[in-house]
Amino acid sequence: MRVAVIGGGVAGLSAAARLAQHAEVTVFEAEAHLGYHTSGRSAAMYEENYGNAAVRALNRASREWFDAAGVLSPRGIMLVALEGEIPLFETDLVDMGMEELSLAEARARVPILSDEIVRAAIHEGASDIDTGRVLDLFARAVTEAGGRIVKSAEVIGMSRQEEGWRVETREGASSFDAVVNAAGAWADRVAAMAGVRPVGLQPYRRSMARLPAPGGHDVRGWPMLFGPGESWYAKPDAGGWIVSPAEEDPSEPMDAWADDMVLAEGLARYEAHVSEPVTRVETNWAGLRTFAPDRTLVIGPDPEADGFFWMAGQGGYGFQTAPAASQLLADTVLGRTPGLPEAVVSALSPARFAQAKSGV
Repeated sequence: MRVAVIGGGVAGLSAAARLAQHAEVTVFEAEAHLGYHTSGRSAAMYEENYGNAAVRALNRASREWFDAAGVLSPRGIMLVALEGEIPLFETDLVDMGMEELSLAEARARVPILSDEIVRAAIHEGASDIDTGRVLDLFARAVTEAGGRIVKSAEVIGMSRQEEGWRVETREGASSFDAVVNAAGAWADRVAAMAGVRPVGLQPYRRSMARLPAPGGHDVRGWPMLFGPGESWYAKPDAGGWIVSPAEEDPSEPMDAWADDMVLAEGLARYEAHVSEPVTRVETNWAGLRTFAPDRTLVIGPDPEADGFFWMAGQGGYGFQTAPAASQLLADTVLGRTPGLPEAVVSALSPARFAQAKSGV
């Protein structure tokens, strides 16, 4: 079986790694580097309680792979709130399975918390993900199994043949039995190019600023910080400190960049919760988080196009769901019964969009 995987981010590489054990796989990545767009700009956290029910099922099912690969390191997430944020704080406390902390305990963990903080909570189980190592492991699995990864290979044409699919790049065209659409923010455009109905994916920009370690502290052991309602977040990164406005601004598929005003507003929200002002931004960047209308990943066969499979809509959950999501994708391509519960498989299936349109 010959399979083309469109996209060399964590979605495409993980899918290709699973498939390469049983099929002849070629990954087409438009950029010169793997994981260039969203995958290369991730906050790199594993948090089982992040996302809706289907996403959480994928998170849990991915844990075994992460532990075996040795790519997680303890971090923890701390939620902190000002007086006017208590309702949102209490919602997050329950939704994220957090344990309330005394303010003294919170400040012992993160000494820069403002005196205006009135509530704090912690979830110790959250971990950092070594995203570079994850991408490398999946890419190596592809090539060691005999698969091909072709970089700087933008797909410019796709068409359904009598048996399979024709995939065209500027270097030529090849035929495949199946296509996996793992093109991230471009996944609906890839579908349209192939004559397949898009599912309504929407990319959203999220920005990040890298700051010096606040107050000269050693931040390596600090947890990630969240504002209630995910109004901002901050975390240690390579000895420094990164802060995001946690915005979700709709965007076209593109090489995203941070908006200065959005970044400034987000940094102001963060500053209200800490005692150390932001005096210098070392660098900033942005990535695109692409969601389906129901904010659930889209994994499996297209209901109207034989041999066309979706691995899209990862949103902010791409890395932490990749091991289980890729296994599900491979199972559907190879005609095997998935290991996930049937209700989860149905919640992730592209068929849900066709059913919604038909009123089923």
